[in-house]
Amino acid sequence: MNIVPLIKTKRLAIKVKPSAEKIVKQGHPWVFEDSIIKQNIEGNAGDLVIVYDAKKNTFLACGLYDPYSPIRIKLIQFRKTAQINEEWFIDKFSSAYKKRVPLLETDTNSYRLLFGENDHLPGCIADVYDYVLVIKLYSHIWFPYLNWIVEHLVAISGCNCVVLRLSRLLQSKGEVYGLEDGRVIYGTLENEVVIFKEHGVLFSANVIKGHKTGYFLDHRHNRKRVGELANGKTVLDVFSYAGGFSVHALKGGAKKVISLDISKQALGMAKENVALNAHQGKHDILAIDAFDGLQKLINDKIVFDIVVIDPPSFAKRASEIDKARISYGRLAELGSQLVSSSGILVLASCSSRIIDKDFFKISEESIHKSGRNFNVLEKTDHDIDHPISFPQGAYLKCGYYRLD
Repeated sequence: MNIVPLIKTKRLAIKVKPSAEKIVKQGHPWVFEDSIIKQNIEGNAGDLVIVYDAKKNTFLACGLYDPYSPIRIKLIQFRKTAQINEEWFIDKFSSAYKKRVPLLETDTNSYRLLFGENDHLPGCIADVYDYVLVIKLYSHIWFPYLNWIVEHLVAISGCNCVVLRLSRLLQSKGEVYGLEDGRVIYGTLENEVVIFKEHGVLFSANVIKGHKTGYFLDHRHNRKRVGELANGKTVLDVFSYAGGFSVHALKGGAKKVISLDISKQALGMAKENVALNAHQGKHDILAIDAFDGLQKLINDKIVFDIVVIDPPSFAKRASEIDKARISYGRLAELGSQLVSSSGILVLASCSSRIIDKDFFKISEESIHKSGRNFNVLEKTDHDIDHPISFPQGAYLKCGYYRLD
């Protein structure tokens, strides 16, 4: 399979500062440019890098060189040496697939097959939507290996079509070998909108133009859980995007659901996803800023049996952490005022810079600040196809609170 021409790579040897060496020994997959203290030759994207113990001169890890990123080396193999060849890739893909098998035994044909660093393939994501495999690259390091990646992911997933997605940053720098974002690189794509199932509920993903790879698969378990809680209930889905929680709630028997999002386009997708599934409930949309929308509903004295608040990442940079904390607190306080007596407030965060302990503390203090008491029903993190192998790989957390 020749998606790209043969790209020759070379081997580099480096040593790093003691602080970086310590976290490499702990299995952390990133080596920053300013951590490198010795490097034998200049590197190109995808060159194999061996990291040596500075004192003992023994093998610590190996990774791939990225000249376009401050994370200069993305580590893929720790502690014991290995040939980074076709068999290495087959082994990694096989290990990743085995972790997902329990999910695929449910009525689900959409899943994340490769989760970047957490599956020892930093900057490489692979999502499956029914028969379509979407590979998203965030780094040039994978181009020398792309032919192997496509061939063996197709073999292990059973997909008959592959779409390549490229991050904006990747497209803006360096050689991309004539490839472009949204290119079908294997098989035939019948429609750029692919219908898929999660736990028996139908959704659609635009695999060519949609965000990320077309949909957000990480909240699958939480969407299912809200569906299980929703029978006979009224539900508010805030930051609804394409209606994931809304659809599951309606499918689970909710009598009324409001999807609230600032994007009319996203709400259009939500309506389409709702229409894919048989349900008896009423579905309304509200195109408004979330904070303004919540306040308006409070002013109108409307309450719901279940309120789900799942915002986008508020802290993509360290400088945004303080503002994110305030925003999470505000959302929890506003949401609490919209939950009926003995109703449920579901609060989520996908900001990796806000750790779970801090997020839950902010949420719970803010619920109390609103004048409500609560019981914690449960707290969840990533679904099975989003495994975590290092602290910064954990980002998703979700709390379920029953309010008095």
